[in-house]
Amino acid sequence: MARVPRYVLPNGVSHVFTRGNRYQPIFLYQSDAYEFLDRVAEAFGRFGLVLMTYCLMPTHVHFVVRGPQLDLSKTTHRLFGGYAQWFNREHGYRGHLFGDRFGAREIQNEHYLFEAVRYVVLNPVRAGLCVHPREWRWSSYGATVGLRRKPAFLDLGWMTESISPVGFAVYVDEALANQVVAA
Repeated sequence: MARVPRYVLPNGVSHVFTRGNRYQPIFLYQSDAYEFLDRVAEAFGRFGLVLMTYCLMPTHVHFVVRGPQLDLSKTTHRLFGGYAQWFNREHGYRGHLFGDRFGAREIQNEHYLFEAVRYVVLNPVRAGLCVHPREWRWSSYGATVGLRRKPAFLDLGWMTESISPVGFAVYVDEALANQVVAA
């Protein structure tokens, strides 16, 4: 019997995450991360989702997404399933790449939106992979604050409505200064 899709939120915003099976790496090489981001662009575009922020970690990924018909189940099935098939073929692996089904938390207000976005971009700092999120190339932080070119699939319209890129950088720096990076 088919699973019932869990998340269909009209005009919703969600923090979405998934991890590798048994916490195994889901990106072995930079080329894997580039392939994954290409698939993000395709899957999100196909189902009309807006990617507001992202962070690729060695063993897991985080997104904050929005859409007129936020059908996360279809999008994540296409994205994670397609990437897992490609990854296994590319690296000669078999079996599950991702662990349990994806998780998602609905974001119901602007305060939680900023907290969720900050949480996502601070992930590599919490993991000890860098000292500041600007150093982590596999997140949207650099593009969000104007340090890197914005990928076509990333929509920063949410930010300009409420906070400037400089304001967001200050918001993240305050968390670092106050050690608000704990999970």
